[in-house]
Amino acid sequence: MKEITKYKTLLLFLILLASVSIVSLFYFWNPANNIIFPKCLFYSVTNLYCPGCGSQRAIHQILHGHILIGLKYNYLIGFLVLVLGYQLYVFIAQEYYNKNIKNLLYKPLATKVILVVVVLFWILRNIPFYPFNILAP
Repeated sequence: MKEITKYKTLLLFLILLASVSIVSLFYFWNPANNIIFPKCLFYSVTNLYCPGCGSQRAIHQILHGHILIGLKYNYLIGFLVLVLGYQLYVFIAQEYYNKNIKNLLYKPLATKVILVVVVLFWILRNIPFYPFNILAP
């Protein structure tokens, strides 16, 4: 039992270290004018925006406190923050406070809703006239 806790602690430390490293990378280097960040392969091939296009620039802007500018690069980032925040809440409540919370995101309906939101966003941001063109990065 003690060995499992040791591995959990090590895994948590590695996740924290990776997260701090990635956040630092996005904070100190702007993806808009730096070649160390990968370009979107889907956009390069099709000249259409994928659901993730603009998210690297959005993260950089949000980390610098420019939340509205960051959201303009990719509005789906706000949805991602809500989903990940909920996942973190459930994880902390279950692991550290021993609360029995059923994760709503594990339901088939939640998966379908997330899929529909992402696909609709993908389609709508590629329509080249107002108001849909404001979804493009």
